[in-house]
Amino acid sequence: MGSQTVQPASFSRVRVRYAASEGKTEQVFEGPFRIGREAGCEIRIQNGYVSRVHAEVTYENGQWVARDLKSSNGLYVDGKRVETVGLGTETTIRLGAEGPEIVLAVEVVPVQPQQTPGEHTIVANYIAHYFDDSGRQGPVGEHTMFVRRAFQHVQKKQRRRYGKIMAALAILLVAAAAYGIYEHQQNRKQRMLAENLFYSMKSLDVDIANVERIVLQSPNQQGAGEIKKYQNRRKEMEKNYDRFLATLRVYDPKMTAQERLILRVARIFGECELAMPREFVTEINNYIKKWQSSGRLVKALRTAKQNGYTSLITQDLLDQDLPPQFFYLALQESNFDPYISGPMTRKGIAKGMWQFIPETALKYGLHLGPLIDMRRPDPGDDRHHWDRETKAAAAYLKDLYSTDAQASGLLVMACYNWGEDSVLPLVRSMPENPRERNFWKLLTLHKDKIPQETYDYVFYIASAAVIGEDPHLFGFDFDNPLATLESK
Repeated sequence: MGSQTVQPASFSRVRVRYAASEGKTEQVFEGPFRIGREAGCEIRIQNGYVSRVHAEVTYENGQWVARDLKSSNGLYVDGKRVETVGLGTETTIRLGAEGPEIVLAVEVVPVQPQQTPGEHTIVANYIAHYFDDSGRQGPVGEHTMFVRRAFQHVQKKQRRRYGKIMAALAILLVAAAAYGIYEHQQNRKQRMLAENLFYSMKSLDVDIANVERIVLQSPNQQGAGEIKKYQNRRKEMEKNYDRFLATLRVYDPKMTAQERLILRVARIFGECELAMPREFVTEINNYIKKWQSSGRLVKALRTAKQNGYTSLITQDLLDQDLPPQFFYLALQESNFDPYISGPMTRKGIAKGMWQFIPETALKYGLHLGPLIDMRRPDPGDDRHHWDRETKAAAAYLKDLYSTDAQASGLLVMACYNWGEDSVLPLVRSMPENPRERNFWKLLTLHKDKIPQETYDYVFYIASAAVIGEDPHLFGFDFDNPLATLESK
């Protein structure tokens, strides 16, 4: 018996997922490939942590392996630098300690068995002899002739039957398409109505805040009753908006718990779920990973809890009708250190838990101490008295929220971080209404002009707030620091 070539039952390949400039990218490789910035690399990633030819993936000794090609920033797996790593069902590598992540998934692909040549030939001969027009030449036997006539008769019946079926299907398809278009148009109209309602709420927030400011500055307190009416109207609008969201299924059941929580926190900060860019959830997740790889969040929240900062900070924020989640802004500014001093700038030294510069401190009623130009704690400076500075910070945030930021919480953060020097001029160049002046519009129009420090600042605070709402969901061993306050 002659030898036969045995066909393999399966083969393996590598599916690669990574973030590129145009968004998430996925590629599949059945052979070796290289990763780097150079044009010749099969996976090309433009990032400062990525070398020109950073790493390669090859199939060696029955296993796929990722190997560092002597890159300057190295190859990391689970926070440890490695030279090579064997790939499993799903392996995540990082290009450089702070560089981009790549997910490598090894897939086993079964090979479909082929028919033997003899079986294929026999079937083809029967088809050609009895049913194929090309086989109907020359005299045939009586049996063959009856088989062919029976087949022709069946074909005629099938054509008539299939014709009716296809006509019915065509009608159903047209009706389904028309209904789909109608549903899409109705859904689009509802989304527009919901979005209009949301930005009407934001406009009302701005109006209420401005009326509150006038009432506080006036000796006549009769306006307090009018403010209460506006606030009640605002609550009714929010109920209607929530009902809209329920019908539009913005929080799709297929979404992960993390994705739903990210959207909810964005809403808390005054951003519209319906206007969220697709990349927002991805970007928040990227910054959550940064918190997960650092002990800073846990340490800072422990400091706030041990020193009794949490309840007073959040209460001062609520007194200004601000989301208590602005609590995390102080974390990003100082890790809740009331005695910290920033570097010398042309506007002086920022001091305290909320890092007020001298000009802003004076504007909000804080007394400056004799060590104003020295980077050291100053008992005579109100900025180092965290309770006094917190009240001033809450008032400052409320002013930003109701004026320049137009009730966009993320825009408040951007203005707070670097307002006078860079962001505020860009913000004030935008139309003065919540629909046209918010953080997403700022990114769309001026992302190339926004300092990286400010971009990081906003996403660190927003991602910390997401973690804080359900720390255990993200692998942290502490409870929501705001839970007691929010349950009251």
